[in-house]
Amino acid sequence: MDVGALLAAGWRPTPFRQFILKVHSRCNLKCTYCYMYEMADQNWMKQPRRMAKPTIDKVAERIAEHARTHALPAIDVILHGGEPLLAGIEHLRYAVGALRSAVDPPTRITFHVQTNGVLLDANFLDLFDELDVLLGISLDGYQESHDLRRTRADGRGSYQAVAAALDRLNAPRYRHLFSGLLATVDPGADPLRTYEALLAFEPPSIDFLLPHGNWDAPPPGLPAPGRTPYADWLIAIFDRWYRAPVQRTRIRMFLEIMRMLGGRPSRSEALGLSPVAVTVIETDGSIELVDTLKSAYDGASGTRLHVFRDDFDSALMLPPFAARQIGVAALSPQCRRCEVHQVCGGGLYPHRYRAGRGFRNPSVFCADLLRLIDHIQRVMAEDLADLTGVRG
Repeated sequence: MDVGALLAAGWRPTPFRQFILKVHSRCNLKCTYCYMYEMADQNWMKQPRRMAKPTIDKVAERIAEHARTHALPAIDVILHGGEPLLAGIEHLRYAVGALRSAVDPPTRITFHVQTNGVLLDANFLDLFDELDVLLGISLDGYQESHDLRRTRADGRGSYQAVAAALDRLNAPRYRHLFSGLLATVDPGADPLRTYEALLAFEPPSIDFLLPHGNWDAPPPGLPAPGRTPYADWLIAIFDRWYRAPVQRTRIRMFLEIMRMLGGRPSRSEALGLSPVAVTVIETDGSIELVDTLKSAYDGASGTRLHVFRDDFDSALMLPPFAARQIGVAALSPQCRRCEVHQVCGGGLYPHRYRAGRGFRNPSVFCADLLRLIDHIQRVMAEDLADLTGVRG
């Protein structure tokens, strides 16, 4: 990709608005589907366990510089890992304080922690309450399903520890910190039982993620000619959620599809064609592409940029970042011919990879995405026809 030619033709990069800080590079769980530890890229082993304070200071300086240069009204900082709580209370306090001190008004900075929840006790909750840090928790549904895949190193399940953490988070004192649950789709689990198990914790939102895989290393159950196991699973939940008399939670994937079917832009990198304005900073200060690319091949997320040498505008000029921001031009010919490509957006970028052809392919979940989008579109059209009395 010739970024210079793109600039000459009038394209301009979208500044980063979400910064994922890898404050700790190790984890206290051994999840079977983890893109970080169980898939193609194993560079986590070369990373420092914890982001050092001088590195945090430089990251804060670079983020503040980027926000100031582009007059950004708001940014999100996600404290991530590995498992970010392994960094410890005082280190997390230091990171949040350094970033808040560096970023000038009027830029508003919102902090999030994405955690497996196992270590989330009252001390961490008091810290996040004090610092106004939002919490997302990973939970894969009911206990048997969750414990099959989200295990400790010795094989024991983690469900009971996560459930106890969620009970603490749902206490009146801390409930305002709860941003939602993240659940990875398992077509072998009962979808409605999974949904009800998640609802039991009264999450403000649920983010269902497709398991990572690509054409060379397909996710479980794919390829499946003539079948769409992931769409079938999600459709069962969509119908329950959509037809419920009271909407008890927001489901990000469904709301994004509905939003785009209504002609509005995507707010998620997993769907649609909106520019992806996300970057990752590893514990050693390396600036990287989204870390889910580690599922594709060794080194897929690397850039050779580092916060002690490079600013974030340098990253925006790299072809791999530009490819995430040029919309339909980055799609494969097959995707561009598809009638729902504006909604699907080719699917999540790592899921398109095929050795020798890179990422300019349909998603390995192509058939499932098409079926899910078609189903939601049909349901919306039928409801609209019932409201207006006009049928096509």
